[in-house]
Amino acid sequence: MSDNTLAHRAQNATVTEAAHLPPSAPPTNHGRTVAAWTTTWVVVLGGLIAAGGMVAAQAWIFWVGIGVALLGLVVGKTLQVLGHGQGGAATAARAARTGGH
Repeated sequence: MSDNTLAHRAQNATVTEAAHLPPSAPPTNHGRTVAAWTTTWVVVLGGLIAAGGMVAAQAWIFWVGIGVALLGLVVGKTLQVLGHGQGGAATAARAARTGGH
């Protein structure tokens, strides 16, 4: 074979790959759980308070905002442990009640 033919084959090569799918479908809530939403909104609120403290040049307000954001992380983790996170018992029961949404 000439070098020109090999180059042509390499440019137009068809490669088939095997797809390795997970054994079961992932949860369908896409993270829309009580724990996730609570964490998100409390951390956002803390960030807004901290930003307000920076704008007002008040260090204590900034640190209160940081504290609220950290509290949001603790509350979110607590809710997850209590079963309100993805794959949790409370989330599964809620999905069963509402038809999976």
